[in-house]
Amino acid sequence: MNVVFDFGAVLFTWRPVDLMMECFPQRAATRAEAGHLAHEVFGHHEWQAFDRGTIAMADVVAQVAKRVGVDATVLGTLVESIGERLTPMPESVALFKSLVALRAQRAATEGEPVRLYYLSNMPVPYARTLERMNPFLSEFDGGIFSGDELLIKPEPAIYQRLQKRHALEPAKTVFLDDLLPNIQAAQAEGWHGIHFHTAQQAAQELQALGLSEISL
Repeated sequence: MNVVFDFGAVLFTWRPVDLMMECFPQRAATRAEAGHLAHEVFGHHEWQAFDRGTIAMADVVAQVAKRVGVDATVLGTLVESIGERLTPMPESVALFKSLVALRAQRAATEGEPVRLYYLSNMPVPYARTLERMNPFLSEFDGGIFSGDELLIKPEPAIYQRLQKRHALEPAKTVFLDDLLPNIQAAQAEGWHGIHFHTAQQAAQELQALGLSEISL
């Protein structure tokens, strides 16, 4: 079984509403206002291009600040800091560590192999920060950051690239992501999908797919 993790809001914290309330309190005085502003900042073509690796950080800041009407200096400081704000989610890391242990256990007993991968929409600067600050990422068997590949989810090509690079068998591959369109795109490739809400829920669904030994 190949288990593929998304990163933001699955393995690492991603709270755009909180970021808007912290950095733009006048525009985001309520969670509803902050949610709208977060969509305006992170939900449009400029940020998608940043994820894809086709636009520089300074350019995405300038373009978004102009379109949305927020202070470019404040936005720039926020955008520069996001990589370090993506902190590991303890229960999700525990799930990952349980899978690492299961991988070793099955290798020792010649059971069905378990392999661990990641597939994340992540701009290059944040990807390098995550790698530098989180040594446990070296325990993955491989993975793809969108910014390195010039591709983004939910485009089929990014799933196909991970699948080809690591010779993944679709029927034995399961993808954990917090965004339903990304799960649906994986399922269109023949993968299993788990719409991530909590680590406990994800663990239960993984157990049902044949990884009964894992626990939190």
